[in-house]
Amino acid sequence: MRIRSFIIAYALVLAILLFADRRPSSTQPNRYSHVVDLTDGQTATPAQAQASESRTRIIAPAALIPGTWTAGQIPPERLVAPLVVMDLNPAPERSPQITLDDIAAWESQHGVIPQGAVVAIRRTGVHDDLATNDLATDDRTTSDRLTMSFPIAPDAAEFLMDARYTIGFAFAAETPVNLTSDRALARQLALHGSYVVEGAARFTALPATGSLVIVAPAKNKKPGTAPVRILAMVR
Repeated sequence: MRIRSFIIAYALVLAILLFADRRPSSTQPNRYSHVVDLTDGQTATPAQAQASESRTRIIAPAALIPGTWTAGQIPPERLVAPLVVMDLNPAPERSPQITLDDIAAWESQHGVIPQGAVVAIRRTGVHDDLATNDLATDDRTTSDRLTMSFPIAPDAAEFLMDARYTIGFAFAAETPVNLTSDRALARQLALHGSYVVEGAARFTALPATGSLVIVAPAKNKKPGTAPVRILAMVR
């Protein structure tokens, strides 16, 4: 009789322990503290203003190589990713592009770039909220902006895609891109399924690492660029 009572008591204690172990902790802190909308609310042209479109747009792989993913075909799991932010120093003596040395220096300070991340580039010394308000304040002409090369050196971009499996790149409005200036790099971006977000804003509000980015392009099958909303969940 005592043995039976002991077995019953033991079973009850075990069941209570298992139930307590499965209950979610009510004191577990939220991982992210706030959300930053990186979408630029300013319009680039009067035509876009009439269409209520922002300048934040996604360049899908299909815009670079026909037959690859359009903006609406990019798998959803590639639109939510860790976000890392690198600074592009505008000093004249520095390279106008992120180099392999810059990536090595960033990783020595912040740790290895997470696998499958989106890499955002911001210009240090330039407040992107102000830069998006008035393009005329930039000392470069419109022609200069359109012919500016990709802000990441080709070997650095390939390293990010091959070694860190980077799935996307994001640039603020004051760091325009022109993928037609390097067709080989554009091809690599498309073949890796990597996309480019241009015309984003408020990168200065983000830490270098620890955020989660959500990229939400318009659902369409057009091969070119498409309007996009981009949000960052910040710890």
